[in-house]
Amino acid sequence: MNEELIRHQVHDILHANLSEGYSDLLHEHYCYIKPSPGTYPFQWWWDTCFEVFMLCDLGEYDLAKRNMHSLFAMQQPDGFVGHMIFWKSALPRNKMNVLQARPTFKQLRPHMSSLIQPPLVAQATLLIYQDTRDRQFLDTMLPKLKNYYHWLIHNRCFDGDALVTIITTFESGLDWCPAFDPVVGFYHGLANRELYWRVISVDFRNFLHRYNLEAIHKADYFQVKGVAFNTIYAEDLQALATLCDVVGDRDAESYRQRAQQVAQRILELMYDEKTAAFYDVYGRKNRKSKILTFTTFFPTALDGIPNDIAEEVIRRHLLNEQEFTAPFPIPSVSKSNPSFFPYQTKFLWRGPTWVLANWFLYHCLLWRNFDDEAEQVFQTVSRLIEKSGFREYYNPFSGTGYGARQFTWSGLIVDMMRIRDEVKQKRSTHTQTTRNFL
Repeated sequence: MNEELIRHQVHDILHANLSEGYSDLLHEHYCYIKPSPGTYPFQWWWDTCFEVFMLCDLGEYDLAKRNMHSLFAMQQPDGFVGHMIFWKSALPRNKMNVLQARPTFKQLRPHMSSLIQPPLVAQATLLIYQDTRDRQFLDTMLPKLKNYYHWLIHNRCFDGDALVTIITTFESGLDWCPAFDPVVGFYHGLANRELYWRVISVDFRNFLHRYNLEAIHKADYFQVKGVAFNTIYAEDLQALATLCDVVGDRDAESYRQRAQQVAQRILELMYDEKTAAFYDVYGRKNRKSKILTFTTFFPTALDGIPNDIAEEVIRRHLLNEQEFTAPFPIPSVSKSNPSFFPYQTKFLWRGPTWVLANWFLYHCLLWRNFDDEAEQVFQTVSRLIEKSGFREYYNPFSGTGYGARQFTWSGLIVDMMRIRDEVKQKRSTHTQTTRNFL
């Protein structure tokens, strides 16, 4: 793979998907990157964070800052920010856009959805600050981040739990992931129209409740504490604590402690010793959804997860021929699960390989010193892009690209390059220090 060529290609996609302008109704300039032209034309919460990582990797810091400012431009006084921001589309495009927003006159002007997505914003802000040392940017963003986290902690940590609860599959970012099948009462394996209507009915009921979280919590028809969501949440709390440290904010320690609490609760509630896997939990009794998906590896990135447990999860599942090994890993669900479907479909996250999954797994493997396996993951992403371009997802057996084209997420390979180079530098420095000591 020609890495310089890859960087140029990612640069070109990000700029080709750029959307910027001025909202007369909001009196706001906006600047965001569409995940894919046509298919995903709006500004999405965690997509913006992924794109900020890539922009920093490419030295595009001004564009990264403008994307972050736009992400928080409609932040409500209580701190809330929706997972989709409709800058130019006054009227919803489809039924899901309607159902995922609180009924209000604002639907006829630029507005946000009423859903959340995995945080990542503190990590994105921290990366910009570490690369630029732009204190003005940090001073502007930190109050917004803290306000958002105030809302998140006080509105989505149900039952006094440290973990964040999601109220629809679409808040996970993993839309049709089979881990949610038992939550909505679907037990037929391969996705079909019944699954579609069961999932859509969750959003419909939330809509009827006007996204009143107290009423939704009381109804308890879909309440999930996701492995992926809460792992990212814990990492973002750590990043927020670091940002507070920079400015001498005394809240740093409370965020750090909460991150530790989240990691501990993930271990207590989500880890199953018998199968050596982490599972989403749902309902008031925190029942485990024992569907093995790629998210089982996410908590291995956390300091609070003991090394022996992390290694057991990786060895038992990642290297298992019946589960996650494939010519182009990592499948989004275990091959042995009845829901596994590796081809193109509107029911996403039920088999194909996603670069996002490999990007996060790459962090985990390097952190736990599985260097050979990490290199294989990196090479997989490289081969997928070389074979099929920047696609939304890929067939884990053939490498055929599916879904949206010119999809920005696959550009996360440039962030994998950065991580690889940083790890090499740290290990080289450590080796040299040890030699000097000896």
